[in-house]
Amino acid sequence: MISILGLIFSLILIMYLAYKGYSTIITAPLVALLTLIITTGFDSHLMANYTEVYMVGFSNFIKNYFPLFMTGAIFAKLMEDVGYAKSIAYYITKKLGKEKSVLAVVLSGALLTYGGVSLFVVAFILYPIASTLFKEADIPKRLIPGTIALGAFTFTMTATPGSPEIQNVIPMKYFGTDTFAAPLIGIFASILMFTLGMIWLMSRVKSAKNSNEGYGNHNDSIIQEDYSNVPNLFSAVLPIIIIFISNLFLSKVYYANVDGSYLSDFNTTLDSVSGTWSVIIAIVLADLFIIVTNFKKIKNLKSVLDTGVSNSFRPLLNSSAIVGYGSVIKSLEVFTLIQTFIFGISKNPIISEALSVNLICGITASASGGLGISLDALASTYLQMANELNISPEILHRIASLSSGGLDTLPHNGAVITTLAICGLTHKEAYKDIFVTSVIIPIFTTFVVVILTSFLLV
Repeated sequence: MISILGLIFSLILIMYLAYKGYSTIITAPLVALLTLIITTGFDSHLMANYTEVYMVGFSNFIKNYFPLFMTGAIFAKLMEDVGYAKSIAYYITKKLGKEKSVLAVVLSGALLTYGGVSLFVVAFILYPIASTLFKEADIPKRLIPGTIALGAFTFTMTATPGSPEIQNVIPMKYFGTDTFAAPLIGIFASILMFTLGMIWLMSRVKSAKNSNEGYGNHNDSIIQEDYSNVPNLFSAVLPIIIIFISNLFLSKVYYANVDGSYLSDFNTTLDSVSGTWSVIIAIVLADLFIIVTNFKKIKNLKSVLDTGVSNSFRPLLNSSAIVGYGSVIKSLEVFTLIQTFIFGISKNPIISEALSVNLICGITASASGGLGISLDALASTYLQMANELNISPEILHRIASLSSGGLDTLPHNGAVITTLAICGLTHKEAYKDIFVTSVIIPIFTTFVVVILTSFLLV
């Protein structure tokens, strides 16, 4: 009983500290050690648990995913520095016009995140454009965060086949898949999330217009961007096309015909690493393409690369800290009870996986961190259960990825807090629409996918 209460207290504390803005890099190990003290008592094993349990989980996540975070952050910085990210957002919004402001912002965010641009960078890019469009169309400013969330935090993050976002990459290591896993399910889920999200946002716009709410009185300190010299749209989208084609070729053609037997010397298999390698190589090729074709335009390449690398550290360390915390929780006896409870709900690995990933991502307020914790603990069991029921590992990949994008964006989530700060709005003013577009709708979509796949396959 004390162990369960200690775990509940631990979860509430880490959520509260995250909501208050304290860095999980600091709070995660402290709360993990506090949990050990409450549940097992203060003994000489405390530092051993820190260095041999917490830090092992922490360092393993860095080992597995640092190249992805780093190359992706450099790509995002290059896209920003040469004006490609701004160009994509500008041309989409220009083409659709202020009458379709919501759609323009959602599509811009979707294309940018599908290209591998960080969620945080997307929020910074889209806010000035969204604010201008919403003001011209007399749409309430409070709807901007929910609109950005739909475009950046949902279908391109977890569902769209080929997405290089980390939430679509992490399952590959556990299931021997690639980013294109279960493409039909991914496309269906993407369409459902996008459609339901747009229906919600447009109903909110209509309601606001009926009540003559308008944009609202806000002291916006928006720097008016200069779009007179943005690159053409084809040039801006080309690096994203390079990532998609390279990733597809490497995943489906090249590594499918490579003899990976030599990897036994490294205690791994080609299926476990080829998906991650494909994404890394694809992003590096896109990085090199941007640098070579814009060499004269990039005034200080060293500074751009340094900034990109620096930008990768904070999200990587945050996720690693949460995974380290999860490693400590996983080592507790009470975690066995949680596993038993989850498996007791259903013997269907699809249902069990969806529940466990959603729950842990919600607890940690991190899609990548929660996904890493869940699959570290349970993936091998789910894979065994799936093999017995003749369920493809690709289904497990897609369900895991989809489930990571549900409860992760609760109020204490870092991306939520950052987006609201960028927009100059509070949780009270704008979180409701973020909650619907990035929590309720993704969870409903996952529920529909789980029901359909369970009915068809089990």
